[in-house]
Amino acid sequence: MGARDTVVFDLGGVLIDWNPRHLYRSLFPGDEEGMERFLSEICNEAWNLEQDRGRPFAEATALLRERHPQHAALIDAYHLRWTEMVAGPIAGTVAILEALHRQGTPLFALTNWSHETFPLALERFEFLGRFRGTVVSGVERLVKPDPAIYRLLTQRFGVDPARSVYVDDNPANAAAATALGFHGIRFTDPEALRAELTALRLLPG
Repeated sequence: MGARDTVVFDLGGVLIDWNPRHLYRSLFPGDEEGMERFLSEICNEAWNLEQDRGRPFAEATALLRERHPQHAALIDAYHLRWTEMVAGPIAGTVAILEALHRQGTPLFALTNWSHETFPLALERFEFLGRFRGTVVSGVERLVKPDPAIYRLLTQRFGVDPARSVYVDDNPANAAAATALGFHGIRFTDPEALRAELTALRLLPG
């Protein structure tokens, strides 16, 4: 196997601390069980993935309001108060990104993210400008782990999977990258990521 010299990052859960619980804990004060039930039964991951696939939030929230009119305000908050789901950067991973950038490592991003909310992240996080190219699922109407979105990244930006590392907190997404020839890393924390990138000689020991 040849040396790896390129790194592709997922964003949410790797570089950016996005989690709907950051918002909904304030909307379910003292009721963790109620919050988890709402996020598993109503505004759940499968529903949110369709926004990542390009469905407009207006359509998505209208669909749920019709089914659950008693929760209309809570449903609307998912879009109207979306910025409150973003706690901030994951500082340890951003430090790794900056170190890679300083040494000239080619950096790319591949993210499942709504085309409507991604511009808000671009405005807030300067480090998103470190990437030579970014593929946003909501723009392309493809979501990970569909191999097609990885292939779109490789073809659009000339990324060679055999020379590239892919970092994602979702194990299915990391595994899909590995199946296409990337060195897939399931992100757990910045320290483990730094150790693995050092072992791959992408960062100095």
